[in-house]
Amino acid sequence: MKNNINQIQVLGSGCPTCKKLFELTKKAVQELGIKTEVEYITDIQKIVEMGVMSSPVLAINGKPVMTESISDIEKIKKIINDCGDDSGVAEKKSGCSCGGNC
Repeated sequence: MKNNINQIQVLGSGCPTCKKLFELTKKAVQELGIKTEVEYITDIQKIVEMGVMSSPVLAINGKPVMTESISDIEKIKKIINDCGDDSGVAEKKSGCSCGGNC
């Protein structure tokens, strides 16, 4: 993994599911040895500004890379690792009916 990750954010409403993703993401970042702080944002307007219609959202370097609830730390680590390479975005899913094309 090339570590070009400058910002990691979990955006959510403050519900238990969003908080769990935040805690798992912090643990994943620590286990991967990434020196970037994970930020938890509950501002719904910021979620909308990212162009997603559901939460929680995992954003890396200001781009949403995951818009679903995941409780598997290994999958979160894979997404972070994939974003740390030169490709930039690991996985984007949308909670709306467009299938991720909005």
